Amino acid sequence: MVNLEIKMEKQPQEVVLIGAGIMSATLSIILKKLNPEIKISVFEKLDKIGFESSEAFNNAGTGHSAFCELNYTPQGKDGNVDIAKAIDIAKQFETSKEFWSYLVDNNYISSPENFLRKTPHMSFVWGEDDVNFLRKRYEAMSKHPLFSDMEYSEDFEQIKTWAPLIVDGRNPNEKVAATFMEIGTDINFGELTREIFKGLQNKGEITLETSHEVTDVTRLSNGKWAVKVKDLKAGNSKPVNADFVFIGAGGGAILTLQKSGIPESKNFGGFPVGGQWLICQNEEVINKHFAKVYGKAQLGAPPMSVPHLDTRVIDGKKSLLFGPFAVFSTKFLKEGSNLDLFKSVNLGNVGFLMNCGLNNMDLTKYLIEQVLLSKEKKVESLRDYLPEAKLEDWFEQTAGQRVQVIENQNGKGVLKFGTEIVAAQDGSIAALLGASPGASTSVSAMINVLNKCFPELMKNQWNETLKTMIPSFGKDFNDASLVEESRTRTNATLKIK
Repeated sequence: MVNLEIKMEKQPQEVVLIGAGIMSATLSIILKKLNPEIKISVFEKLDKIGFESSEAFNNAGTGHSAFCELNYTPQGKDGNVDIAKAIDIAKQFETSKEFWSYLVDNNYISSPENFLRKTPHMSFVWGEDDVNFLRKRYEAMSKHPLFSDMEYSEDFEQIKTWAPLIVDGRNPNEKVAATFMEIGTDINFGELTREIFKGLQNKGEITLETSHEVTDVTRLSNGKWAVKVKDLKAGNSKPVNADFVFIGAGGGAILTLQKSGIPESKNFGGFPVGGQWLICQNEEVINKHFAKVYGKAQLGAPPMSVPHLDTRVIDGKKSLLFGPFAVFSTKFLKEGSNLDLFKSVNLGNVGFLMNCGLNNMDLTKYLIEQVLLSKEKKVESLRDYLPEAKLEDWFEQTAGQRVQVIENQNGKGVLKFGTEIVAAQDGSIAALLGASPGASTSVSAMINVLNKCFPELMKNQWNETLKTMIPSFGKDFNDASLVEESRTRTNATLKIK
């Protein structure tokens, strides 16, 4: 009988990472620097790297630093705005920037401008209640060093200097408000992922195989994992043994996690939510807007459905994107199977999944309404942000597929709005579930994986090495001098000017 109580005391020598996205790319480098002798094998089902959840049009491309995302700062019944989550996410994004700077300095990334561009972040609201909320949010956030540069205005002319299209054509008597953070970013996470893997392969530090699907994960009597990998081009399968397995396959992670059979996997299920953008490539329009403008989500909407009007530069081409609008599919990945949702439901989770559905009828109602929206109705929604939007200037394009995580808590299914790390008790296998804030906080997410799976190594042997990659590691971004020092260094290296 396999002993699942064995604790890992040695550094892993053989590692398998499932999925060639930003999470696996990040974990590959961190592990290789912590243990240069480690053997890392990465398997990707698609024939390309970073073309599922990490691909540019499959996500918002926002460097999520909580500058503009209003769902990270909920307002309580007492009227006060809670900024704790915003502070945490902002800290994690600064950690990511430090790590990416390390990659530039150590020749894993050659040209940061290929994946990252400075793009101001704005929040924009209208109506007295939401204006009062945004004012309170600004007053609370601007006191913290991470947000001390935030600007606020209820003046049409000032807002017009930041983003003229959201003011043009609007009733001058309408009550509006906006915040502005100049140091926001637009990020092509697909390109970042490909740059990292290219650097790793050029240095001979990993083995990466595309068109290879992991079809099963089985625990061996010696505590290792047998990973069954199918070559989709040749048609044959092979076993690969590993001391440690990380499942970073986006929405598909939950299906592979369930195959592992670890007890922890039985407490999770998922519901897929797809997205769709409205895109404008009319140069006369897009040249008048340069910002990411986030608003408030509709009641019942999942976190990835917060509406925003974004300047994006993808493969050198500038566009405006608005959305995302929710679409329904039973796939867990954009390139997944229509059977994914059904395969994930079993006798162990069907009860709490049904309970979650019954207790979240507002989400169900929202999704149905979104699916029924015509393009004309979507453009009407856009006009809340861009009053003079013309139907003919915009076209629809499918975005990525996400899985809303549902956790079993005492028999009740609870929606989890964030990322969840699920790991075996002995730390030999782990999966990352969830979508928001996702890629922006990938470095902190992977450090959390290591903390959960290798706590003793993280406290001792690995601690000092992590500080060479992330200078702020172990420090607190509540310190204004640390924020200034870190941003000065990373903004220069990453060319955020």
